[in-house]
Amino acid sequence: MEIYQSEEQQVEAIKTFWKENGNSIIAGLVIGLGGFLGYNYYQDSKIEAMESASSQYQQNIEVMTTDGETFRTSSQSFINDNKDSSYAAFSALALAKDAASHSDWKEAEKQLASAIELAPSDEVKAIAQLRLARVQIQQENIDGALATLGKSFPEKFQASVAQTKGDAYLLKGDKEQARSAYQAAADAGGLEISPQLQLKLDDLAVAVNLAD
Repeated sequence: MEIYQSEEQQVEAIKTFWKENGNSIIAGLVIGLGGFLGYNYYQDSKIEAMESASSQYQQNIEVMTTDGETFRTSSQSFINDNKDSSYAAFSALALAKDAASHSDWKEAEKQLASAIELAPSDEVKAIAQLRLARVQIQQENIDGALATLGKSFPEKFQASVAQTKGDAYLLKGDKEQARSAYQAAADAGGLEISPQLQLKLDDLAVAVNLAD
């Protein structure tokens, strides 16, 4: 199973987060001159901290494929030292992806739980929850996966959630529930973002016909 489908969702989540929060930088324009100067000093410090966190995060990501041990150590230290930064959640997502690439599902699950806790927006939280469910399916923890998928998700994740539920039910051996979940995913526009969804529906249709 592809744990990290729809990487563009993560990019979109980051864009959405900064779009929603970026306006706070100019909020000082509505306060008095004296307060404005103090606010500017605060904002300058805040922006400097954000830029520093961004730079550290980027440096860690750059060594992800060339020096895995350094990436893992540096990223975990970054998370520990920058829990108030949105980049902490993104670092946890990156660590989870690295762990999944080595089939270290327990570590992936740990990092995704951290990403959920540190998520700066509902979209980023949803990405982490969806990936956590897929990792739980890899570990054949079907009840855990279904519980994760039963949590709150933004509407635009409806198709991905339904398809992942289908994967969980199929592994559980419940083909009827799986087919129902896959159809719900298709009805929510899942065929547009996941070409594999139609194959899954077709395979289940063939299996049901053979059973009959």
